[in-house]
Amino acid sequence: SFMPQVIFYQLTSSDNGVAGRASEVIASAFANKQKISVLCDTQAQAEEVDELLWQLPADRFVPHNLYGEGPQSGTPVEICWRPEQVARRQMVVNVGSGMVPSPNQHRQIIDFVPVDENAKQAARVRYKNYQQAGCNMQFKSA
Repeated sequence: SFMPQVIFYQLTSSDNGVAGRASEVIASAFANKQKISVLCDTQAQAEEVDELLWQLPADRFVPHNLYGEGPQSGTPVEICWRPEQVARRQMVVNVGSGMVPSPNQHRQIIDFVPVDENAKQAARVRYKNYQQAGCNMQFKSA
């Protein structure tokens, strides 16, 4: 069976937090024609990502919607805040602190190692859990 590739990005203090870095990654993935689910911890965090995607420069415009909004067929980027909302899309960008459910339903999972020490600890736990689930792991420090 196919196992997803999980990429963890190391954040630096110059990044605009996880949501800021995630919006950059989402824009690049969309430019490569990916369909993306974004998983957040809360609706407030989902709205933050939504707002950051609207703020991208016009030439990096990303059609997106919050879960339950947008056209029936969905936009290329759907922002969720509950695990059960995550659709079977090629890519999941995890802005939240929990693990993406059923990782093997996706080709690629993008996750982040925040600067904050507690959040960093949670990221280490996620990394281990994906590894134990048999995912193909990658770590990017820049």
